[in-house]
Amino acid sequence: MGQSVLLPCLGLACSLLLLLGGSEGLGSRGENWGPQEEDQGAAAEGGPWGRARYEALKKHFGAVGALSKQYWQLLACKVWQEGCEEEQEEDESSPRPGWSLPLVGQDYLEILSAWYCSFGKCCETGDCRVVNNITGLELDLSGQLHGQHLAKEVVVRAVQGFLQSPRPEKALVLSFHGWSGTGKNFVARMVASHLYRDGLKSECVRMFISLFHFPHHNYVDSYKVQLKKQISETIQLCKQSLFIFDEAEKLHFGLLDAIKPFMARYDNKGQVDYRRSIFLFLSNIGGNTINEVALDFWRAGRAREEISLEFLEQQLRLELLEPADQALDNFLQVEGCLSAR
Repeated sequence: MGQSVLLPCLGLACSLLLLLGGSEGLGSRGENWGPQEEDQGAAAEGGPWGRARYEALKKHFGAVGALSKQYWQLLACKVWQEGCEEEQEEDESSPRPGWSLPLVGQDYLEILSAWYCSFGKCCETGDCRVVNNITGLELDLSGQLHGQHLAKEVVVRAVQGFLQSPRPEKALVLSFHGWSGTGKNFVARMVASHLYRDGLKSECVRMFISLFHFPHHNYVDSYKVQLKKQISETIQLCKQSLFIFDEAEKLHFGLLDAIKPFMARYDNKGQVDYRRSIFLFLSNIGGNTINEVALDFWRAGRAREEISLEFLEQQLRLELLEPADQALDNFLQVEGCLSAR
């Protein structure tokens, strides 16, 4: 094991030494060596080891050491995402030296970073499991999801705004409504595949199907304990977690109560910070209402793109207020219900 660890370290050290090559490297005759008059004066004072030559050499080695330190800081920031803020503050507060990173050294830095990232852990998000490809999500929704203008607009806007928020107050909750086969699962899979490297297979993503994972109402208490544990463990494992609940209208109200605390405003009392989590609820409730609204617009000669989220949400709320669905309505305290019809 010692050799397997030592060899990469030796390779890293050699690569860092290569970074020093450039127009202002150790063997160059640039300004860092000092003017020629100092060399001549040093020779007059006592040969090559005169005082002036010693000071010039000392200054140069100091510059080389500082250059190596800067290369290392850049590498650590680029590969491990560590020390970037400190480095930026230090650069702003301290004066810059009379040299800069040579282009050859920058090329070596890119090569070294790519080499390390081929087997190591380094990502722009700080977590290689998370990719957050909003551009790809928007393109795929536009190109592959047809007849769903509300989902295209609201999903991208909601997810992008949530991810760009430095400190969200609570988790993101979205609900997709419509009949089976209208695209709810398709959109959920698309969100997972563009936010996580492994999509639905990612350890950051958990999908629950009501009748499959929670089939017996007699075991609701046991389900509640298991569900809370799974959500907490997933969030501890992955700060940005995605939870998908299919057939949400069939969830027992006891399970809904178990999920509520994870979607409420963060009170900073618990040990798990769930504000970066995303919850998607897929429900067949509202399918009839959505179809009726679309049919009414078609009869009136109006395009379905004229259906607004506000108008559709009002109609959905009326159906959700029915006794059989009231528990789900009280549970889905979200900014808007998304139609997947």
